[in-house]
Amino acid sequence: MSERLGQPVLIDNRPGAGTTIATDAVVRAPPDGYTLLVMSSSQAISARLYDKLNFNLIHDIAPVAGIARAPLVMVVNPSFQAKTVQEFVAYAKVNPGAINMASAGIGTAPHMAGELFKILASVDMVHVPFRGGPPALTAVLGGHAQVYFIAASSSIELIRTGKLRPLAVTTATRWEGLPDVPTVGEFVSEYETSVWFGMGAPKNTPAEIVDRLNNEISFSLADPQLKARLADLGGTVIAGSPSDFGSFVAAETEKWAKVIRAANIKPE
Repeated sequence: MSERLGQPVLIDNRPGAGTTIATDAVVRAPPDGYTLLVMSSSQAISARLYDKLNFNLIHDIAPVAGIARAPLVMVVNPSFQAKTVQEFVAYAKVNPGAINMASAGIGTAPHMAGELFKILASVDMVHVPFRGGPPALTAVLGGHAQVYFIAASSSIELIRTGKLRPLAVTTATRWEGLPDVPTVGEFVSEYETSVWFGMGAPKNTPAEIVDRLNNEISFSLADPQLKARLADLGGTVIAGSPSDFGSFVAAETEKWAKVIRAANIKPE
């Protein structure tokens, strides 16, 4: 994208508070097309998890374009007795509160994927949040937690070497990287979630700038090498107009708002 536009790209990482620090910085930036926000599922979650924000994600960030989405994989320690989602649900119902569900922290995509599973499958699991993905993964590998909803790219080699057992992927369709692994939705009605990325800009960014950025991103995403690289990471391209991406973000935000309310999730 930068080559066609003829402009260098400066990446300014502003982590913290569930991506709200970075979002707030872009909300306050001039709407001239030079400051953009890399959006993800984290923004949709944080928009409803945090009560006191200085911005409204839907109103203060202009959607530019979707980029890609990828599945999480529901994995268990190989010593755990459940070998399918059906067996997992049956065990959880007979043993409420006996399963520890690891996550990378409160409000992260793995946490929310697990909470959605608990609601739709009507099971009781104990959420064990860790400070990041590596310690959560270590807990599952060590048998201290039994289940983890982990990014496909972070789990594939551990699955192939037998260190993790995959029960299902979280997307609506099966993942080519694990073609024999079913989706959660094949056993739990209406279940679907993924990690996704896109691009946003400050509100009031002129439509012609947003459209041009969308066109440039779409052009880049059509490149076969980029598509192949995304596929290696478990991702598929999200194509569409700024309006399409805006509708997608709004739907994701509302989806997680319902989960946050139902599970009474509070930020750390």
